[in-house]
Amino acid sequence: MAKPVGPDLILQASGVRKYFGGIHALEDVAFSVKAGAILSMIGPNGAGKTTFINVVSGIYAPDAGEIRFQGQDIAGLPAHLVAARGIGRTFQLEELFGSLSVLENVMVGCHTRMRAGMFAAGFSLPSMRREDRQMREEAMQDLAMVGLDGRAHDAISQLPLGERKLVGIARALAMKPTLLMLDEPAGGLAAHEVDRLVRLLYTLLDNGLTLFIVEHNMPFVMSISEHIVVLDEGAKIAEGPPGEIRANEDVIKAYLGEEH
Repeated sequence: MAKPVGPDLILQASGVRKYFGGIHALEDVAFSVKAGAILSMIGPNGAGKTTFINVVSGIYAPDAGEIRFQGQDIAGLPAHLVAARGIGRTFQLEELFGSLSVLENVMVGCHTRMRAGMFAAGFSLPSMRREDRQMREEAMQDLAMVGLDGRAHDAISQLPLGERKLVGIARALAMKPTLLMLDEPAGGLAAHEVDRLVRLLYTLLDNGLTLFIVEHNMPFVMSISEHIVVLDEGAKIAEGPPGEIRANEDVIKAYLGEEH
């Protein structure tokens, strides 16, 4: 049983397990995320990092354990209900709609908060038209937040990788999350794009969001994180501030040793 969540903790995982056949993707993972902080999760390929995001965000149900968000157990809730509670997420390979414009992709995130319903949408009732205008305005604000309001009407295919990742963040922001989970946000980005991403993340932090980041870019992780959790083969092997993680022998052996 997880301990009660204090006012400074936004997310707490306790004994989280996830199996795929005989593979233990997550094994008794336990840690907490402080509100208003940047926590990063690192580990080798296949360590279970994306699986953990998928379990928290409702794509997978855990096989055991408790996940508490703002004091409420959300383990096993479907993705749309998790999003409605205030957890947004991006994807390692951005799942954007190539047939839609940049603005329309961001508006997809707004639809999780629609109140008019599908009946109103199907018949284009006044309530739906009002919500559509509101969603467009809010989506433009989210694009402005990531610096892409000038590309709102461009096709997704016209954007480079770094800007597509920013569209994914804007779409997650359109859900109005309290906790934003980012899966490999710096992956494949050039140095100047990483700098732009860092500035954006600090802006989001200043606007009251809590950030949970899964990432392989170690200089990025070490520079931006307040706290780091390390997974290896589905189990937590270390957690702490960047300085401690950088010097941890188990981490060096399991993860950092792969690249150094």
